[in-house]
Amino acid sequence: MSTEVVNTVGRRKAAVARVYVKAGEGKLTINKKTIEEYFPLEILRFVVNQPMLVTETMGNFDIHITMDGGGIKGQAEAARLGIARALCQVNPEYRTILKKNGFLTRDPREVERKKPGQPGARRRFQFSKR
Repeated sequence: MSTEVVNTVGRRKAAVARVYVKAGEGKLTINKKTIEEYFPLEILRFVVNQPMLVTETMGNFDIHITMDGGGIKGQAEAARLGIARALCQVNPEYRTILKKNGFLTRDPREVERKKPGQPGARRRFQFSKR
């Protein structure tokens, strides 16, 4: 598996993360930027690194992520799902650990569409009796 690149996709809300994992020294780039540049918040960097932390593979793989759409939280969680799926393909033994921690479950919650004749998805215009 030394030169083979594993390709997976992670999604969350409107964010899509295409993840490319290969054996290496632990470089993580997102849209040609380092993780520190792309996610300035420590908590979001932690979310992205969670699959590697629980499987204890922190410095073993070079990961390149192409991010598209969504906000920063959705993008971080999409990257987490993509990395977890890639680690499962690299080593099937990681599957039980990742599944137990909930990193292989795609969060299905999406934004509900706005309906015609009202200001939002569920919100109605203010009712006036007179």
